[in-house]
Amino acid sequence: MGNFTIESCPLEGVKIIHSRVFTDDRGHFLETYNKKAFEEIGIYDNFVQDNQSASKHGVLRGMHFQKMHPQSKLVSCLAGEIFDVVVDLRKDSKTFGKWFGITLSEQNHTQIYIPVGFAHGYYVISESAVFSYKCGDFYCPGDEGGISWDDPDVNIEWPIPEGETPITLPRDSQWPSIRSL
Repeated sequence: MGNFTIESCPLEGVKIIHSRVFTDDRGHFLETYNKKAFEEIGIYDNFVQDNQSASKHGVLRGMHFQKMHPQSKLVSCLAGEIFDVVVDLRKDSKTFGKWFGITLSEQNHTQIYIPVGFAHGYYVISESAVFSYKCGDFYCPGDEGGISWDDPDVNIEWPIPEGETPITLPRDSQWPSIRSL
């Protein structure tokens, strides 16, 4: 694998990827994607779109997915710190309805690979954050789906400070429960 190490995840197919970071007095360098190396660990996606999002502290984006044009994703945090979450939506999976969360930051350079069949979202822990992700299919307006970020049936343990309310779009609180999928 050379410049990458893989950490196991309790949700089958999800991969935590650590890049080897080369540091000197000028700063650092790391490889974030290498098609050949990723194929060696079972990621054969043809990533077709790169997206970037900037958010301030307390923003919660999610839990989203595409219905008819599902997207695999390779996500990372370029600046700041986020709590990234995936929820297994594959009804035939033994982990259907289970969630996994991980802190991604500019310091840890960790990435997470999310195959199709998962809802995805994140919460900004730092003062601000820049989030980047590769997609395995093109975004199709009108094909959006989601589950409520605070669905009690999933029970995600977001690191939201006591007394704070996350900043969300109204639709992110109005998505249905995972039970309705």
